[in-house]
Amino acid sequence: MQHAQRSSGLASIRKCATLIFACCALFLLRVSVTAQELEPRAYSPSPTGANFLVAGFGRSSGEVVFDPSVQVTDVHATIYSPVLGLGRTFGLFGRQTLVTAALPYAFGKIDGKVGPQLQQESISRSGLADLRLKFSINLRGSPALSVREFAKAKHRDLLIGASLSVQAPSGQYGPTKLINLGTNRWALRPELGISYPWKKFYFDVYAGAWFFTENDRFFPGNSVKEQDPLTGLQLHVSYSFRPKLWLAFDSTWYGGGDAIVNGGEPTGRRNNSRAGVTCSLPVGKMQSIKISYSNGVTARVGSKFNTVAVSWQFLWFDRSSTR
Repeated sequence: MQHAQRSSGLASIRKCATLIFACCALFLLRVSVTAQELEPRAYSPSPTGANFLVAGFGRSSGEVVFDPSVQVTDVHATIYSPVLGLGRTFGLFGRQTLVTAALPYAFGKIDGKVGPQLQQESISRSGLADLRLKFSINLRGSPALSVREFAKAKHRDLLIGASLSVQAPSGQYGPTKLINLGTNRWALRPELGISYPWKKFYFDVYAGAWFFTENDRFFPGNSVKEQDPLTGLQLHVSYSFRPKLWLAFDSTWYGGGDAIVNGGEPTGRRNNSRAGVTCSLPVGKMQSIKISYSNGVTARVGSKFNTVAVSWQFLWFDRSSTR
């Protein structure tokens, strides 16, 4: 009798640990484009009427850190994330404004040992992730200028910008599946940024927070998942060797983001940091290549990845903006 109860208890523990492992994989297999973003010169001056197409590919791999109370160890993940994006600048109330949209795809695999028996588990997924939209406006230091006006300006003023990022629930999602690439919820991130050019250097500071709506179809389809705000801070220092050729040193910290399922105890609070470098290389007059590398410096809970990303950008202007 006791042996049967013990076996049943171990089975329940292992099942619970497996679910926790899968829930964390759910978070990790979505493209790592929320709090872990590193984006130098996000509010840098641009002329109005500029349009750009971006195609990128990223690879993230490394360990996943769990709360010590969770019976999941030796977890490693590798995630690949191609993305296609579009953007456009225009004038709004006399200020430089930028709108971007990005559609990411994700595929990857996560492995780890689960439960008291250290049973090896493996999960893989592939599909579209949630659509990303961003609206930003420079509030100080960068008025709306045509291409000719922009070429005559010096662009040495302090910049203050604000943005709103939106993550739409458009990714692959099935309520009866524990692992999904989509989130089945909206996420919003207001952000305030300050940029200051000095000689050939460029300094950036951004502060923002992600706010999440609830997922009312969380596994197994009738659960409700909520998440606390996830705050973040970015610092960047870049150096321009010549126009469009620059190198940046990047850092970010993000914390909070506790998850709550069906009104239970909050879990998964983060207090993590990352550092990296970004290099922008011009390719002719209308194209550029951006290469970036970042590494998880500290991770209380969550991913501690090494990430390498490469993106290509093609730029063109409206005819009216060049007059």
